[in-house]
Amino acid sequence: MTSEAPTPTLRTLRRPSRRGPCAPLPERRTSSAAWLQGVLSMFEAEGLDVPALLSDAGFDPASVDHQNARFPVDEITLLWQYAVARAGRPTLGLDRMLVARHSRIGTVGHAMSCSPHLSAALERLARYMAVISDATRFSLAHDPRGCWLVMAHTGGSLPIPRQRVEWAMLTVLMQCRWLTRRELEPLAMEFVYPAPADDRPHRQAFGCTPRFGAEANRLLLSAADLALPLPTHQPDLGRVQEQMLDDQLQQLGQTTTSTLVCAEIARRLPQGEPRRQDVAAGLGLAERTLQRRLQAESVSFQALLDRTRSELARQYLAEDRHTLTQVADLLGFVDSSNFFRACKRWFGMPPAQYRARLWEYPALAP
Repeated sequence: MTSEAPTPTLRTLRRPSRRGPCAPLPERRTSSAAWLQGVLSMFEAEGLDVPALLSDAGFDPASVDHQNARFPVDEITLLWQYAVARAGRPTLGLDRMLVARHSRIGTVGHAMSCSPHLSAALERLARYMAVISDATRFSLAHDPRGCWLVMAHTGGSLPIPRQRVEWAMLTVLMQCRWLTRRELEPLAMEFVYPAPADDRPHRQAFGCTPRFGAEANRLLLSAADLALPLPTHQPDLGRVQEQMLDDQLQQLGQTTTSTLVCAEIARRLPQGEPRRQDVAAGLGLAERTLQRRLQAESVSFQALLDRTRSELARQYLAEDRHTLTQVADLLGFVDSSNFFRACKRWFGMPPAQYRARLWEYPALAP
């Protein structure tokens, strides 16, 4: 069964107030200016009026040119929504040539190119993804056939447009092709979104028939492709690039124990509420060491668990593919009643009411 969400129009898009007075602000998540500049370059190549788009979405055009600037995830989501509305088609940016010419991953891409083989390059991408966008989580999941490259977004209150996800996933694929100088194709491709009426643009872009309505946005590369050596391998330069990226992660606050704990909690939540000792083991730490480091940062494990759950709850409730019971399960709650009480504490209202408020505005529809 296929489902095509209606393309939003400029008349329906606006900048609503998205949170009730009792809802706490989520942790600020941002994307880099370099990444945004690549997206805007693609919009321009697609014939869109970029200055008008920036004005519609409330951007200061001068700020986009600042190389060290960072932009909130919801603002970039709104920009994509306006772009899709102006283009009048849901496949905006779903083109290999556009991605190859306009996507920009900066220093992360340089570090990847210095790696010995494709697998090591993708491990560097996973490690330093926050430099490109700390609103995006990129991870590797091993499979008997090779490895899944999994992408997820977090930190915003608006549903992430499918076009934004497709652009990011296609960027990873095209980067793999450039790094290896091979015409490699994924073994499989999956999206969480409903299937479009016509999936030919997706098949042409990704080189395989995607599966829609899946549990994650991900693509599968073969073990043979992952083992391909990179012709640009330079170990000494790679270490220099890594030091630069480590410095950037530190400036972004991505090297704190709290940040690492939140990421490990998010990874474990679908299997149930994680225990502190399990999270410590996942980070390669003794439980006492973890507790001592969190105390040094004046935060408790329970507070980080609650913060991670509330942030993921915003993401899951903004999407319509999960029932409330499923959201409770994804957040590791033993029963829905605990989830309902947590939502009242986080948002000042039950989850169904919070979801309805998010979907009051056509601009919030994916």
